[in-house]
Amino acid sequence: MHTIDRGARPDLQADCANCAGLCCVALAFAKSADFAVDKAAGEPCDNLDDGFRCTIHPHLRERGFKGCTVFDCFGAGQKVSQRLYSGQSWRDEPEQRASMFAVFPLVRQLQELLWYLDEARRMPAASALHPELERAAAQVEALTLSPVERILATDLDGVRAPIATLLREASRLTRASLPQRSAVEPATAPSAGKRRKTPRIAPGADLLGADLRGHDLRGADLRGALLIAADLRDADLAAADLIGADLRDADLAGADLRGALYLTQVQVNAGKGDARTRLPGTLTRPAHWHS
Repeated sequence: MHTIDRGARPDLQADCANCAGLCCVALAFAKSADFAVDKAAGEPCDNLDDGFRCTIHPHLRERGFKGCTVFDCFGAGQKVSQRLYSGQSWRDEPEQRASMFAVFPLVRQLQELLWYLDEARRMPAASALHPELERAAAQVEALTLSPVERILATDLDGVRAPIATLLREASRLTRASLPQRSAVEPATAPSAGKRRKTPRIAPGADLLGADLRGHDLRGADLRGALLIAADLRDADLAAADLIGADLRDADLAGADLRGALYLTQVQVNAGKGDARTRLPGTLTRPAHWHS
């Protein structure tokens, strides 16, 4: 099995105790299957209490707020609250409210880039890229700690483009290091102890509702793939590139995701798994998954 060292990075994980509930205020959401009500950007969610805690957090899905359970700020909340605004909240300093709410989603995107860069730096097969990845991470980290005015003026597309190239190359090197897959021979059903062999899938493929049960997806390039409600039960996704893949309602029961590349907690939360689903050590099994 392909594995990478996924040491925990607390600074890239949400710490709600040190945040002023920014995701519950700064961001907008529309009434839908993911949210029970409409909420405008900059308006506090009705479920946010005076201590910046969600009053229905254990019951978000049952109360119609599934979208909240698949959001991750990658540590942007505490960085904005504690580092950029020195622990002051939007309630304490209402004149800073607008800038705080504007900078939060930008820092969130930068923190996500840092998470992906950290993931790439843990890929042994991409060791030749580690110095470039480290330089890129240092530059992004410095940007997240810049004056608010500089962050607000940042060209995120310009920051993201060279990093995306590095992440793709780290993925390519890692996937190329796997043992060569055998020729494709479609099967009608998985046999005991065997994986269904799968044809090569183009990045960004439309696999909505696709039957991929028991497939050998080791080293597959699934970046940006539309995997909504796909059947991935018992599939092997070792070293599969899942950056940007949409796993909403994908059936991950029994799937092996331990060595998947760029797999985030958001993607895991969006899917449906069970006790047999194998996850990387730093990702948490969602409470809504079957036992």
